[in-house]
Amino acid sequence: MNAVLKTKDTEQAFIDSQQLPPDKRGISFEALFFRQLTQVTTRIHETENVDQIMLEVSADICKLFNADRLTLYAVSEDRTSIVSKVKTGLNTSRDLKLPISPQSIAGYVAMAKQVVNIADVYDDDALKRIHPQLAFLKEVDKRSGYRTKQMLVVPILDGDVLHGVIQVINNKSDQPFGELEMEGAAQLTKTLATAIRQRVEKASDGARRKATKYDGLIADGVMTYDELAKAVQKAREDAKPVEHVLMADYSIRPAQIGPSLSKFFGVPYEAFNPGRIRVETLQGALKRDFIQEQGWIPLEEGIEGLIVMCLDPEAVRNSKIVPQVFSRNSRFLYKVTTQTEFEETVAQLYGAPGDSGQSVESMLAELSEDDGPADDSGNLESAAADNELVKFVNKIIIDAYNMRASDIHIEPLPGKAKTGIRFRIDGGLMPYVEVPAHFRSALTTRLKIMCDLDISEKRKPQDGKIKFKKYGPLDIELRVATIPSAGGVEDVVMRILAAGEPIPMDKLGLSPHNKERLEKTVTKPYGLFYVCGPTGSGKTTTLHSVLKFLNTPDTKIWTAEDPVEITQRGLRQVQVNKKAGIDFALVMRAFLRADPDIIMVGESRDKETVSMGVEASLTGHLVFSTLHTNSAPESITRLLDMGMDPFNFADALLGILAQRLAKRLCDCKEVYLPEQEEIKTFIAEYVEDLRHTPAWKADYAGEAKKLYEGWVQMYGENGRLKFYKSVGCDKCNKTGYKGRVGLHELLIGDDPTKKLIQERARVADLFVSAIAGGMRTLKMDGMEKVMAGLTDLKQVRSVCIK
Repeated sequence: MNAVLKTKDTEQAFIDSQQLPPDKRGISFEALFFRQLTQVTTRIHETENVDQIMLEVSADICKLFNADRLTLYAVSEDRTSIVSKVKTGLNTSRDLKLPISPQSIAGYVAMAKQVVNIADVYDDDALKRIHPQLAFLKEVDKRSGYRTKQMLVVPILDGDVLHGVIQVINNKSDQPFGELEMEGAAQLTKTLATAIRQRVEKASDGARRKATKYDGLIADGVMTYDELAKAVQKAREDAKPVEHVLMADYSIRPAQIGPSLSKFFGVPYEAFNPGRIRVETLQGALKRDFIQEQGWIPLEEGIEGLIVMCLDPEAVRNSKIVPQVFSRNSRFLYKVTTQTEFEETVAQLYGAPGDSGQSVESMLAELSEDDGPADDSGNLESAAADNELVKFVNKIIIDAYNMRASDIHIEPLPGKAKTGIRFRIDGGLMPYVEVPAHFRSALTTRLKIMCDLDISEKRKPQDGKIKFKKYGPLDIELRVATIPSAGGVEDVVMRILAAGEPIPMDKLGLSPHNKERLEKTVTKPYGLFYVCGPTGSGKTTTLHSVLKFLNTPDTKIWTAEDPVEITQRGLRQVQVNKKAGIDFALVMRAFLRADPDIIMVGESRDKETVSMGVEASLTGHLVFSTLHTNSAPESITRLLDMGMDPFNFADALLGILAQRLAKRLCDCKEVYLPEQEEIKTFIAEYVEDLRHTPAWKADYAGEAKKLYEGWVQMYGENGRLKFYKSVGCDKCNKTGYKGRVGLHELLIGDDPTKKLIQERARVADLFVSAIAGGMRTLKMDGMEKVMAGLTDLKQVRSVCIK
């Protein structure tokens, strides 16, 4: 009976997905399916080339199988791998390349030339029954947060010749794909194989060279075929874009290249417009790095829809990223442009990499041509307003932002010594430039003017904020602190505040184990939850991601922050102002009278704030806050030492998340297979805290074997563990690292933990109890991310010191 009901549900889901008019609803499920299949195969035969088949019919194929996603692979030229042509639902334009082997499901289907229909790709036993080495590539799910389940994978065969693989993912009715779908897939792949063979034969018989996007230059008489061929060859030899060779060697202007691109892509040409102004609602939502990597930029909203300037309109349109970023827009007009005009437009709207394209050295040289004001003499306010100095200060901030720096340190020395400027990037300080001594006071004064500080006060520390939009092309804020230091000089430290929307919880870098436990914990109706770690470890970012996860129309959320860095719709956010007497405790008392469901307090610094958090959680509120402590169990003793009642605190506590940021390995990393001795040392280091738990005390060897086998299954290849090492390339400035990855330690306030809190147990006992209950320490989480290729052991050790 249940099977019949499931079939009916599947049939109804399919019929609903076709959006039939009421008078056609009586048609049988099977007849409707094959009618839709015929329409799809007809469309395939109408397409002109292989890429058009792949790109234009993918949505219809998804609809046909009532599937959530679809991937189409084509065989590579050397026939050793398959390469994705279409990836519906994935926010990336990067191709997936899979070897023809059992290392992936699609790769196995290409190798065996057999249909595979799987009810749940995470069912390892089911995969092993198909082939002992068959595995599902879980990394894509981990990166995207998507959960792949059902999968129907069919080879595209013409006789014995493999042309590709079609992979249909996740039945929207959450049922395995049935016999009818398998039969339909077999017919579909036969049609695809025939169509691909015919297009390939037609292309080989066409005897005409492959069309290029610069053919319009020949048609317009701008250059000859031989000249274009030579330009393409030279570009290939010099590893330069063809466009640059055309402009440099043949004096061809972008305005001549643009119409040729327009003919090739079949979309209008968009030239550089010197009068274009920045639209904050469009460009402000996107980072410069993202724009340059993706090759498109939104310009303005016109009658025909949102105008998008692209380098490759086909790739941008088919990636489906633009409608996802600008979901409120229903229509889009894609226009092509040249590389040169695209770069000019990005510089125009986001600011040049340096002011007016100048290097910092040339700007310093211009500043030094005048002797400049002597240090601590003359009219400092006038010197700070000097046009060249203003541009220089703007350039420092723009360069710091473009280099992904979190802080700018201006460090003057007394006498005639130069002033050093350093940027903190990925947690480490890097030298930027040194400024002559006679500019140090004018430089400090300029920054004080930008954040409305007292320029005459040099003996006391001051702090303020710069809204850089008033002074430069970037819409960012900087938190500024001035500190008098030895020798009568003032240091300035500026923090570039994380602006915009919070990061989704899926993108925080939580392991699946921690993510599941965290979601379960923070969805409780009331209680107390802390995020702990040193300054700059991302505590506020994590809390805002949790609040975004909990932020629903029926929930009232109040936050008290110093400063308010991240804003999100639906939150009521309060800025703490100590000068006005508004501190965390005062705001917390006000919140309790404002009918909250969730309260977030930026920092629990004193007994009063913590006591009010405990009280609020015990009266039915969900309370979040941060602590400056080293680990989750140590946070408990710190709070008890503040004078918390252990019984009330134990009742209130939901959990504590400790976190650190480690440097992330750049894409230039290398894989290597560790020797047995290295693996033994790695296991011993991982289980340093685990070995005190009852299970490990009872059977160390057995537990270690189970742990290693689990690692091999999750992170290994061909029965062996893989490790990664840093290399260094131009992208990472030869360091081997680019960006940072979060390491997490999640302690849950379960019954054994609450009992130990009430007994005021030692930190060591809390550690053992928490680990036995499923907590992974910061180091354990980091070492798992070492095996996943996100970082290396050196970085984990550097941030996980006990």
